Amino acid sequence: MTVRKVDIAEATEPLARYAKNAEKGPVVVTSNGQPIAVVVGVENADLETVALSNHPQFLEVIERSRTRQEREGGIPSSDVRRLFEE
Repeated sequence: MTVRKVDIAEATEPLARYAKNAEKGPVVVTSNGQPIAVVVGVENADLETVALSNHPQFLEVIERSRTRQEREGGIPSSDVRRLFEE
């Protein structure tokens, strides 16, 4: 995968061209050498999935769940299957 960087002052191509290039790898837009935005290709994702994957509150819930899972453990998959069979 290739990561392409472009400074915002030099980002003069149409957005459509950056989006097409994102199929090959992310296009990182920088300002003073620091990333400020990224154009990435998405596969097998709907609009809701893309929106949630960048939503701070949703990401916080996921992180809390992962931390709790590591600390307390979880429900074995066999138990979950049994719950849905009933």
